Amino acid sequence: MATPVKVYGPPFSTAVSRVLACLLEKDVPFQLVPISMAKGEQKKPDYLKIQPFGQVPAFQDDEITLFESRAICRYIAEKYQNKGTIGLFGTNPLVKASIDQWLEAESQSFNPPSSILTFQLFFAPRMKMKQDEALIKQNESKLVKVLNVYEKRLGVSRYLAGDEFTLADLSHLPNTQYLVEKTNRAELFKSRKNVGRWWEEISTRPSWKKVVEMQNA
Repeated sequence: MATPVKVYGPPFSTAVSRVLACLLEKDVPFQLVPISMAKGEQKKPDYLKIQPFGQVPAFQDDEITLFESRAICRYIAEKYQNKGTIGLFGTNPLVKASIDQWLEAESQSFNPPSSILTFQLFFAPRMKMKQDEALIKQNESKLVKVLNVYEKRLGVSRYLAGDEFTLADLSHLPNTQYLVEKTNRAELFKSRKNVGRWWEEISTRPSWKKVVEMQNA
């Protein structure tokens, strides 16, 4: 029997949860290896061998190690192409290119402001850190511009890269989950008809509901 792949890190991490969602979509067995950020375990020498930047996640599949969540998701979707959700990373070059362009939009345009808002609005208060209101306002404005683009796109397409759920949609789940469910900024998404419909569809997928259960455990 093949050894399950290993994912290192806590499920509350947005990057870790992105990888977990992908593994669950592809029906790939995995072992979640806890890494305590509070104890600094991500900076220990043994861990730095598989994640040289001392962050989470790290990913191990036999002798292969990877450490960037979107790259890990692409690898999983390619290696296990015929398992689980078949078209998660497309089945031809044109579809893959469309998925990749929206993954880039998520990484370059959506992730920066949504990550800052997630930290400032959710994590900072729990870490007894002062919120930076100017930074919140600045990044909320940036996120609004991105969501306006998404609203137009999702008016002509069920999902970001086409009519099928793909990595392009999956990659948005972690930050959006925090902003919609754990902060007072849900209306950024729900007030937009098409974005709201899209969020309802992708956030109720069994794979993501399982990740949320893991986060709440």
